Amino acid sequence: MDIHEYQAKELLSRYSVHIPRGGLAYSPEQAAYRASEIGGGKWVVKAQIHSGARGKAGGIRVCASDTEVSEAAEAMLGRKLATKQTGPKGKLVSRLYIEETVDIRQEIYLGMVLDRKSERVMIVASASGGMEIEEIAEKQPDSIIRATVDPGAGMQQFQAREIAFGLGLENSLIGKAVDTLLGCYRVFRDYDASMLEINPLVVTRDGNLIALDAKMSFDENALFRRPEISELRDKSQEDPRETFASDRGLSYVGLDGNIGCIINGAGLAMATMDMIKIAGGEPANFLDIGGGASPERVAKAFRAVLADKNIETILVNIFAGINRCDWVAEGVVKAMREVGVNVPLVVRLAGTNVEEGRKILAESGEKVIVAETLAEAAEKAVEAMKSFSKSKKH
Repeated sequence: MDIHEYQAKELLSRYSVHIPRGGLAYSPEQAAYRASEIGGGKWVVKAQIHSGARGKAGGIRVCASDTEVSEAAEAMLGRKLATKQTGPKGKLVSRLYIEETVDIRQEIYLGMVLDRKSERVMIVASASGGMEIEEIAEKQPDSIIRATVDPGAGMQQFQAREIAFGLGLENSLIGKAVDTLLGCYRVFRDYDASMLEINPLVVTRDGNLIALDAKMSFDENALFRRPEISELRDKSQEDPRETFASDRGLSYVGLDGNIGCIINGAGLAMATMDMIKIAGGEPANFLDIGGGASPERVAKAFRAVLADKNIETILVNIFAGINRCDWVAEGVVKAMREVGVNVPLVVRLAGTNVEEGRKILAESGEKVIVAETLAEAAEKAVEAMKSFSKSKKH
């Protein structure tokens, strides 16, 4: 789960990470009032969306008067901001963060991410901040500093000092950098974050370290014990299909195709999408119904997939181990009768109770295209999609 910049900064400030003075605004009038509250002669108006590269897309503007602040807010609010991360669809700007300007001497990149391979927190830092880490890796790979933290021991003072010295900071800034790094790590740990990025972390001309921008993502599997973080969720920034599925406990990622997928197991889901592509089709989603797929859960999965109006065929691919094919078959029949599946349906079952599952489908009287293998299921799904698409045109 992602949160907005201003929310990430609020969390960081609780752990002694310095941030510029700022305030939230939902209207041009409120934006101008926030600027007058902050004081000074210049302000930065920032669109709050779940995406980086906002500046290049016109989502960050420096203003020198209340009028300019109001005009910038008017230009952003209620409109979709498209960055290279959001794609052409963009994301709706419904709130702004008004912030004081900072006199910058140096920009630093600082990131923390959960490295699943090493089962450690990976810290990445660079003295060349202000650009994306991929760009830094390409243009200035030698500037990147990497360190790993054992979650059992936590980040140690000496590790923070090594990173600070590696960034080439002046001696007067080492202590502040250590405090900032340790604060960031504690935020990451205490709130079950999966990613934290400050880009840039700036050295000001008066010798302070300030987080000028911040991004955070959290482990959704840990949100049950972090209600405070759950409340920061902004559903307007999410794909509505993914929100619908997530609220029903389903693992779903929306794509741009027209063949809906209902599958158990992430690996099988990826293989199924590959086979659909090989057969000449385009998957509309990744959906893993997980283990213990009851008929009710399968019906929920159908509702989630059919929420996408681009769907022209559904492919159900189940390899039952913990699951049972008869449960899945009952769920398919339940969905067809209760949800109303008005597109072709291809079902491939294998594993536990497969014969019972096929029998339930055969005796249901519903129109189900049955396949024996994954390759056959993918080919039949693409064929059914093409036929359905033609019939719609006529």
